[in-house]
Amino acid sequence: MTIESSAAPRGPTPLRYLFVPILLGALVALIIGVVARHEATAPGAYPGSYIRLFFSDSLYFKAWCATAAFVLALLQPLSAASMFGRLGLPRPRWIVGFHRWNGRVVLLLTLPVAYHCIFRIGFQHTTDRVLAHALLGCALYGAFVAKIMIVRWRHFATWALATAGGVLLAVLAATWYTSALYLFRTAGFHR
Repeated sequence: MTIESSAAPRGPTPLRYLFVPILLGALVALIIGVVARHEATAPGAYPGSYIRLFFSDSLYFKAWCATAAFVLALLQPLSAASMFGRLGLPRPRWIVGFHRWNGRVVLLLTLPVAYHCIFRIGFQHTTDRVLAHALLGCALYGAFVAKIMIVRWRHFATWALATAGGVLLAVLAATWYTSALYLFRTAGFHR
């Protein structure tokens, strides 16, 4: 076998390989849930504010970080559509970099929220909304891992990548809806 033959372009990845990123994403979500569940039973699992910056409470810090992440995440389908030529416009040279960096910023904005939820509050199930939020929060990072694996594998059909991105955005939206929007509706927008 020569180097040229091994470097030849491969065909599309068989559909059965989609189970690999899905299963790994599910494993990540499960691990986060187990860690968060363990942390919830630790003494003093919710000692109060951990970081506030210029917010009155860490809950508002989390809510505004999550809101910023959600708003920026709404740009992801638009930039992806532009990257794949689905807007009927010429593809700007900067769109790939914008899409990647926007996704990185979205992920970074969710990290302090996840830290507080996992290590300070833990997995809670006091109400249906809280249980849904806890499950969605775990699923968010599982969906992220699955999407990144599909992106990096590079041989999946375009629909698989679009579906993974859509699921990730939907999970982020539902997580935001059950937390930040709930806080804003019940306690207001004050800092």
